[in-house]
Amino acid sequence: MPLLVREAAPHVVLITIDNQAKRNAMSRSMLAELADVWDRLAADNACRAIVVTGAGDKGFCAGADIGGDLTASPEMAATINRSLLKTRAFPKPIIAAVNGDCAGGGVELLLSTDIRGAAPHARFGLPEVRFAIYPFGGATVKLIQQIGYVHAMDLILTGRLVDAETAARLALVNEIVPAADLLDWAVAKANLIAANSPAAVQAVKTQISSTIADHAQAREALDQELGDRVRASADFNEGVAAFLEKRKPDYR
Repeated sequence: MPLLVREAAPHVVLITIDNQAKRNAMSRSMLAELADVWDRLAADNACRAIVVTGAGDKGFCAGADIGGDLTASPEMAATINRSLLKTRAFPKPIIAAVNGDCAGGGVELLLSTDIRGAAPHARFGLPEVRFAIYPFGGATVKLIQQIGYVHAMDLILTGRLVDAETAARLALVNEIVPAADLLDWAVAKANLIAANSPAAVQAVKTQISSTIADHAQAREALDQELGDRVRASADFNEGVAAFLEKRKPDYR
């Protein structure tokens, strides 16, 4: 199964993204599956906190699997929004255990989590602009809110990867945790949350995530318009071809 969902502790659910051959990049079917998982867990009274991680030690999530279908129907855009919790007020706290590379849509998934630990070897970045892809999973809206304007623009516009120490300094993650201890750290954090009043915790989380979701929803039409504009450009064809051919793009 590309997504593994199990109980990690009483009232704590662990989601593991498993596509290790591609550093846990998510196909469209995986995104749809993750969207459904969020729906189930939001309605599950037994679930009080969620931990998200990647399988293996190479990747947390390398974003979308752009070797697959790249069409952009309204239905697919809605699935991406649901899977990355882009415009949704989600009631359950989410802890990220970033066990490896976190890039593109992986960062956008990270931006929808609440508490984040990273292994020392993890790397973070939004490389979309290098390959003429618009990051419409929430980065253009949420990253500036979370780490500040200049840091967000540096990551988004350069497309560079940064190490875990830099991510912690920018407040993209809370802590750097030894890789062998990372999952235990995340589950322990989830246990602390699960021991609190679920009514109070979920009310707090709903209010805060509603504020973020309302802002993202207000920017949604322009996000989709700009994404479509980039996708229709000659740059898009060159960028995707360069990615698949593992070469540097030539934007003449």
